[in-house]
Amino acid sequence: MLVHTETVQSGLFARLVEIGRDSGRAESGTPVDPVTLYDRHGVLVVRVGDVAVKAHQADREHGVPFLERVRLARGLPEILVGPLGPPVDVDGRVVTVSPYGEPVDPGQDPPWEDGARLLAALHSMPLPEDAPSWGRPARVARRVSELGHGPAADVVRQAFATLPAWMRGEGVEPPGTFECLIHGDWHLGQMVRVRDGWRLIDIEDLGRGDPAWDLARPAALYSAGVLHPDDWVRFLGAYTEAGGPAVPSGGDPWTALDVPARSLAIQIGATCVISAERENRSLDGPEQAMIDACARISTAGDAA
Repeated sequence: MLVHTETVQSGLFARLVEIGRDSGRAESGTPVDPVTLYDRHGVLVVRVGDVAVKAHQADREHGVPFLERVRLARGLPEILVGPLGPPVDVDGRVVTVSPYGEPVDPGQDPPWEDGARLLAALHSMPLPEDAPSWGRPARVARRVSELGHGPAADVVRQAFATLPAWMRGEGVEPPGTFECLIHGDWHLGQMVRVRDGWRLIDIEDLGRGDPAWDLARPAALYSAGVLHPDDWVRFLGAYTEAGGPAVPSGGDPWTALDVPARSLAIQIGATCVISAERENRSLDGPEQAMIDACARISTAGDAA
């Protein structure tokens, strides 16, 4: 018996709305009709009044480490919007309920400084001994493994081959890396505005790790020419002024950012190629810029 994806998503949407309305906060402010906030990559987020109800990716780890991430987030309300309570199971899917916040408006000036200061504050928090590891570098190799065939895919693979062996899944990360509490997947889409300012959202990767990875995406986009240099200066300047420990104070930030930035450029490039292939279209301008960045990485070779 075939079950159409649309039918499954419709049923899941209804369950998320029900959970939101039962949360006790759904109509604490101005009533709002339920609306889908996000529906991509196996994630469904629905706004129900003053809460956002999220069905997390089915293939992510949601055991004890995820419960610890929830606990960490709820203990840092000045930095993170965490779930209001423990996750619940909906037909095998992990679902959380969090306060709703207004996302970044792409038509307005991006809050680069606010994001940088939030990351600096998070990175400066005491690191709990039992904080789970974020474990995200493995995703670069996994995404590259999903590539098909063609010139752009070959460029990405060639760039991937220049990464350190531990980034390619062929060894372990060298010891001695500075670790702190990190978000693990930061970009402007991971910020919302609540009543008293901006906060970080999405805690699936929250945990122990190298803080340079929280700066890796904007660093990669800047290196590729996708992020304007002025925006990069705003972001990095605000981070260092706030005492962020990911880059050396007064030194060359790329000594810390090189491998994370190259890795994210390759991961983003692979995602661009995969998306274009699935949608049977050519790469657009920013996507081609990421492939060009991968070509430069290949030419430069292994700088690690």
